[in-house]
Amino acid sequence: MDQIAPHRARSLAEFAAIAGKMFAPEDVAASVASYRPRASDVIISPFGKCGTTWLQQIFHTLRTGGDLDFDDISRVVPWIETAAITGVDLEAPQKAEPRGFKSHLGHDRAPKGARYIVAFRDPKDALVSMYHFMSGWFLEPGAVSIGEFGMTWSGRAERGSAYWSHLTGWWGRRDDPNVLLLSYEQMLADAEGTIRRVAAFCGLPLDQALLELTLERSSIGFMLEHKSKFDDLLMRTASERRCNLPPGSDSAKVRKGGSGAGRQELPPEIAEMLDEQWRTLVAPQLGFADYAAFEQALRERAVQPA
Repeated sequence: MDQIAPHRARSLAEFAAIAGKMFAPEDVAASVASYRPRASDVIISPFGKCGTTWLQQIFHTLRTGGDLDFDDISRVVPWIETAAITGVDLEAPQKAEPRGFKSHLGHDRAPKGARYIVAFRDPKDALVSMYHFMSGWFLEPGAVSIGEFGMTWSGRAERGSAYWSHLTGWWGRRDDPNVLLLSYEQMLADAEGTIRRVAAFCGLPLDQALLELTLERSSIGFMLEHKSKFDDLLMRTASERRCNLPPGSDSAKVRKGGSGAGRQELPPEIAEMLDEQWRTLVAPQLGFADYAAFEQALRERAVQPA
């Protein structure tokens, strides 16, 4: 039988099948089991497309004084769940202390015993960002509409997507001294304040020169200029091998930044579905009527005295 030519998913069913090959549960479990947490470790733990790469770059710049000698940010700040998939040794020496890692796990599944930085983002913007991220890599561009994708991302009405449990779970740890909670919107509004908070949380010394360097090298302009360092090289290579995806896909994780894309790009019925899920799945637990109220509470916490 002739080998099937490499191709991207042309339907949601095919997309699910490809994702299943890429993130086989046994490989994810083996990856997490291979990690040995240290109390000084920093795990950058947002939900997907909520500022992870941005925080990886801030953290790595702060701890190294601006190192750029890497081909993939996740080679120097490794993704815990994908170690077995990408062949990364999580216990290999890192370039500087403290050790840093990436994860998208909720608090209930995240390895215990480290420090955690979690950024939240408006779910509508996170959904739109994930759609564009997958288009041209796992999804054939134009084959699946953003509305179709949104139905899958949002999950079943009675429990929603993993986004909701990730948000409520980490919010429940907001008073833990080893957890730093941020919002993507707050990071956009106050980049300097974000860098100062990350440095203080990680125990990293910060002077004016390093602050200015970190501001520059974590800016959207700088990361777009050097986007080959932030384009998921390790995962893209693995996806071509495991999932028969075409080589040279567009897997850049830095697109344009900003907020508000969800209001502009999502079909009204998807936006309303997400609002309804917030009202039924989040508001009763946390007491916030919507994401805006939740995000405002995050900002208020950021200015409270230590």
